[in-house]
Amino acid sequence: MSVALGTTRPLPVRTTLVGDPGDLLASLPRTAPYAWVRNGEGLVGWGQAARVAVPPGPGRFAWARQWLATVFGDAHVDDAVRTPGSGPVAFGSFTFDEDAHGSVLVVPRAVLARRDGHAWLTTIGDAPLETFSPIRDPGRISYGDGSLSAPEWEHVVARAAKRIREGELEKVVLARDLVATAERPIDVRLLLTRLARRYPECYTFSVAGLVGATPELLIRRTGQEIESLVLAGTTPRGTGPADDLARGAALFASPKDRHEHECAIASVRQTLAPLCASLETPDEPELLVLPNVQHLASHVTGRLADGASVLDVVAAMHPTAAVGGTPTPTAIEVIRELEGMDRAGYAGPVGWIDAHGDGEWGIALRSGLVQGRRARLFAGGGIMGDSDPAAELAEAQAKFRVMQYALEG
Repeated sequence: MSVALGTTRPLPVRTTLVGDPGDLLASLPRTAPYAWVRNGEGLVGWGQAARVAVPPGPGRFAWARQWLATVFGDAHVDDAVRTPGSGPVAFGSFTFDEDAHGSVLVVPRAVLARRDGHAWLTTIGDAPLETFSPIRDPGRISYGDGSLSAPEWEHVVARAAKRIREGELEKVVLARDLVATAERPIDVRLLLTRLARRYPECYTFSVAGLVGATPELLIRRTGQEIESLVLAGTTPRGTGPADDLARGAALFASPKDRHEHECAIASVRQTLAPLCASLETPDEPELLVLPNVQHLASHVTGRLADGASVLDVVAAMHPTAAVGGTPTPTAIEVIRELEGMDRAGYAGPVGWIDAHGDGEWGIALRSGLVQGRRARLFAGGGIMGDSDPAAELAEAQAKFRVMQYALEG
């Protein structure tokens, strides 16, 4: 079901500058919070002025853009700020698999934002907004197997590695899930607060129950300028500074991880080049050190050749080799055959878009799907021909710890 602005009459959208709101996440009411925050900046939203379940299929991003054009086009906008993220904004989450149901776009009733020393508030309509309620701890958390047990998933990894060695493909990214059950309903705001505090360099997000902190920026569009942060190649943090340095050096020198990263960069370059008048990719990756893992990372920048919106670029880029594999179409088929679960929004695009086509979208990694007392957690990694199933399981378990920390504190 969707509710569109202007179905009966155009609703007013008003954006005004406000004083520094402090912690953006502390402003969220309990019900249906939306968030995209990094280093204390970004956007949070609540309420629902418009919402739609995006139909699955290869044309879903074009369908979503058309729906947004209708919604935003029917609004009467009074925007005193006129910057990316002001005026009406939609938060969105798209499933990893284009054939899966679950993609959603939501235009909140209120959006509070802060960037570069400025803060603003956008409101839609004139109905009373929700009031803040205290955050409640979910209590004791218990865990159970998701779609596959750990030994079953190791077997899947071994099968995938064998198919890579046989030449069917170069790389496939396999994920697994873990089910967490709490004593009391899980308050998304608590998870967001813990994630933002522990992982400030990541993009902490919340859209329609999908909550997480992703280090991977799929695309940022500001006017014609675009940016992307590509991550591929991972190792856990060490037990101390010396071990950390040694692990980082080993990751940087690892032929397996470097090849995995090169595949991811080549995929992004091939996808973005037709859309861009100029595109720059680095010759060498850098090391991105997070509290739980280290990644090989590369910043990609470019300038769009025409009027493509951020959602058009998302459509061209997803799924990247970093979350699918190489060659990607073959990898997607292997994922469907071997993985044994529905990823839902995990490893799919998540983020926001404004009425001018600007926005930021990440890949929904280090995340969970929250409903009531239950949370389905996701983690995965890139599988190559020489991948060791036990090592891949350990990497996935290290990535699970992000959401386990959010649940347990």
